[in-house]
Amino acid sequence: MRHRRLATTALAGVTALAALCSWAVPATAAPATPPATGAPVTGARPGAHQVEAFAEDGSISRARVPAASPFVAPQSLAGPPAGDGTVTPLVSNGSTDSKLDVVVIGDGYTAAEQQKFLADAATKWQEITGVEPYTTYRSLFNVWAVQAVSTESGITGDPDRATVRQTALGSYFWCEDVERLLCVDTTAVDRYAAKAPKADLVLVVANSAKYGGAGYNDVVSPLGYSGIATVSGGNDRSGQVAVHETGHSLGLLADEYSYEGQGSYEGDEPTEANITTLTADQLRRTRAKWYRWLGRTSPDGGTVGAYEGGGYYPTGLYRPTDNSIMRSLGREFNLPGREAMIAGFYRYATTLSSPTPTTTPLTPADRLAVELPAPGTRLRWYLDGFELITWRDRTAVTLADLPLFGPKGLRHRLSAVATDPTTAVIDPKLRATLTDTLSWGVHR
Repeated sequence: MRHRRLATTALAGVTALAALCSWAVPATAAPATPPATGAPVTGARPGAHQVEAFAEDGSISRARVPAASPFVAPQSLAGPPAGDGTVTPLVSNGSTDSKLDVVVIGDGYTAAEQQKFLADAATKWQEITGVEPYTTYRSLFNVWAVQAVSTESGITGDPDRATVRQTALGSYFWCEDVERLLCVDTTAVDRYAAKAPKADLVLVVANSAKYGGAGYNDVVSPLGYSGIATVSGGNDRSGQVAVHETGHSLGLLADEYSYEGQGSYEGDEPTEANITTLTADQLRRTRAKWYRWLGRTSPDGGTVGAYEGGGYYPTGLYRPTDNSIMRSLGREFNLPGREAMIAGFYRYATTLSSPTPTTTPLTPADRLAVELPAPGTRLRWYLDGFELITWRDRTAVTLADLPLFGPKGLRHRLSAVATDPTTAVIDPKLRATLTDTLSWGVHR
């Protein structure tokens, strides 16, 4: 059984997302000294996170926000409220070792509102999985809801900035004077995320219908998860914030929008898969980045090419399509972005799993079953390196059918090999991550 892949913690393009209209064109206001594309943010204050904020008119500002929140409710000397920290599985698709585990934590929900939180959490996950490639690959995920019980209902800054509520995670609008930027206390988030069986990605759902959100992709947690996204539980567009942010944390994608007046990019070739210094002709000639996708119709509309502007710069950098979800909310991932997202899923999840541990000694009296979460996955079985052709694509097998030759007690090796044949991944290096193997010892 292979070791579980771990997502990188060195995430480029550190971002946070708040009130971007689902149809908005990228903003024209220049940010305050954006980081160089492809490089980590430097010079951040201790205990701070660099974020981007998106206003409803499409204008963009940049800010560093504190990791701590002044609105976290003090912990009671009598201990946590009843039900606080309760973990409810919303989606159970298998073991934490073979799935990408999403932890959803509520904030601003009182003890009497925990069913409302669970409903809001389920709705947000439905919104996220309504976007490809989440839709196709939803069986790769487990989703755990962690109940954080607040003594006050609602969120600071809703409906106005004069409204103050102390809550379990200290979520608040008007973060750094940006109304739609929904910040949170990252230490409190970490404390609740630790209660779930495993945390690979964290989503905070605030008890509010006000549009807003944020993304923390520079969080380094001992739990090992790849970022935090905050969304409003009662707003039907806020789930898009989380989708965009996972483009950074899971897909390791750059933002594809730019700021007028920012000038031309003159740095090195970015590391992210969806921005480049090369034109379409140069991509094709050098066989670089998304050259394999050039000319193909993309799910976000239009044809894959090299469109100038991206990574915060209006010139000097190119993006694959005119307007994907990494440029504006309410869109789809483009083809290179979708490929990167699937690769990101498989950094945590596997193409193959089984309820029978590979350490279990098997005999001809046993039956063996495996699970293939991705549709169309090809399955092959091998005994001591030789394929059992009649077992192809069988997810349940009877070991009495095995041709076990040799002396009694001789240990044989039975292997299942699964490959996701998706046409959404065409980079050979990424395709190599779409195959997994499980092996068991078998003897007569």
